[in-house]
Amino acid sequence: MIETLNQLFLHNIKSYKKAALFLHKQSGKYRPVSSEEFANSVQCFSLGLKDLGHASGDKLVLLAENGPNWFVTDFANVCMGGVTVPIHTVLSPEQIKYIINNSEAKIVVSSSPELWKKIDQVKAELTDVNLFITLGQTAKEGVLSIDKVQERGKKIAQQNPAQFEEMAMTTQPDDLAAILYTSGTTGNPKGVMLTHKNFISNALTGSEIIILSEQDTNLSFLPISHTLERIVVLAYFYNGCTIAFAENMETLLENLLEIKPQVMVCAPRIFEKIYAGVIDKVLSSSPLKRKIFFWAVDVGKKYGHKKLNKLPISSTLTFKRKLADKLAFSKIIALTGGRIRLFGSGGAPLAKDIAEFFYAIGLVILEGYGLTETSPIITLNSLDHIKFGSPGRPIPGVEVKIAEDGEILTRGPHVMKGYYKMEAETEAAFEEGWFRTGDIGYLDEEGFLFITDRKKDIIVTSGGKNVAPQQIENLLKANPFITSIMVIGDERKFISALVVPNFEKLEEYAKAENISFTDRTDLVNKNEVIDFVLSEVQKSTPHLAAYEQVRKIALLDKDFEMDKDEITPTLKIKRNIISKKYQDLIDSLYTEL
Repeated sequence: MIETLNQLFLHNIKSYKKAALFLHKQSGKYRPVSSEEFANSVQCFSLGLKDLGHASGDKLVLLAENGPNWFVTDFANVCMGGVTVPIHTVLSPEQIKYIINNSEAKIVVSSSPELWKKIDQVKAELTDVNLFITLGQTAKEGVLSIDKVQERGKKIAQQNPAQFEEMAMTTQPDDLAAILYTSGTTGNPKGVMLTHKNFISNALTGSEIIILSEQDTNLSFLPISHTLERIVVLAYFYNGCTIAFAENMETLLENLLEIKPQVMVCAPRIFEKIYAGVIDKVLSSSPLKRKIFFWAVDVGKKYGHKKLNKLPISSTLTFKRKLADKLAFSKIIALTGGRIRLFGSGGAPLAKDIAEFFYAIGLVILEGYGLTETSPIITLNSLDHIKFGSPGRPIPGVEVKIAEDGEILTRGPHVMKGYYKMEAETEAAFEEGWFRTGDIGYLDEEGFLFITDRKKDIIVTSGGKNVAPQQIENLLKANPFITSIMVIGDERKFISALVVPNFEKLEEYAKAENISFTDRTDLVNKNEVIDFVLSEVQKSTPHLAAYEQVRKIALLDKDFEMDKDEITPTLKIKRNIISKKYQDLIDSLYTEL
């Protein structure tokens, strides 16, 4: 029985002997890392850390890009009883300093010269760190290379081959495995304490729903420093899948064609971009091609509806679906590598229309829901039970209930131990043993969860109307002229929004309408352009109540940026930061004329 990450590691290296456990890009080509190579790296690194004085319960900060060495470091650390503290690579030196000091980390591991520069800027202010390690081949003065640490461990392993496994098996399910710092959409991030049991319960249960196989080659794209991708890769690892690492956002389509994965998990923003790109290409094609495509999508939706609801499918509809695939869908599916069995989606809500569109063309997206504090999966759709617009039903072993005020509560083996060094915040996060998610939602008659918004994000207009901004934003993200949007209106007379337009589409529109502009800043300030985008906003939300309708907008000349602390590493907008930054612009929307 597997109850710890250490046991999961031992299960993998004993059960699956693979020539390519991992695949990662080096010098422009994907290079395999075998099970044997990975196992040796972990064992030597783990014993080397122990020999350097790293003790059970000590914290190790891991600042690294996705790749095999991320997992070499993590497994090496937890197998000797350490606690891993992953840090998102996009964070600033000051944010990194806060996490290192708050976690009381003794060791800091970084993966590249660029990331070391961030550490070096705050090195003198790190209060508890006594060892710096690089995953690269060359080390700066005062920094040890991973090779040097592994050399120490190799000597110990040769003297006592049984020591590593004996050490790894002493860890208990309730022992702390990681401290993961929340994205911090408000205030300083909180250190979420997750145990071995938290990770294992989530990874094993989730993998049963997704149905993974050692024959799978799956692409890892989201940051492993975030709980979602980490638990996904652990599920792959448990099932003996080959795990390939995408390079970055810009190379994602290229990596899909190279790897041809069976499974991949993305944030909704990726699906939104793909959807917008497909629709844009279709709309710019000939009238005949447009007609064929939308006919095909209509056929796909009818076929998908019957399939999901287990209704009889006529031979005529089956024939039409095959024809639709040949004429329209096969080219889109080919862009994913042609072998995709399913996509996963999490981190933020996925628009219902986009999920339905992908299902219609033959690309299944299983949406889930959870938080860092819940390891993270609470609910998940399955291949047999999908409901568009819902992140699914509670996974086995997880309970969900709705509080009187609509807040989603959960309990089970997935819920965190608490916030590190924050007793008051930990106590406030629970209600009679149930974890308070901070999200508002409801369960339908079939047990599917529907999320309406974050509790703290609910807008209350000056007229006393409650408005859920995320619902409106998700509707508008499907519009081809909109890239990002933030809905505003708390204590205001009406709802407005900051809109980042799709500049490629908007510039095409301006040229077609003979609207002259010098640059993007000039373009977004043209009244006729603002009026046009507002009409697109209103066209996309005709069914909303009058008090929910967006009445005014301001166009921004650039997208929200992670480097400027406007969005989190999981691509959620930081409403408080953006509101403060654009306060004058927002106020201008409510100035009486």
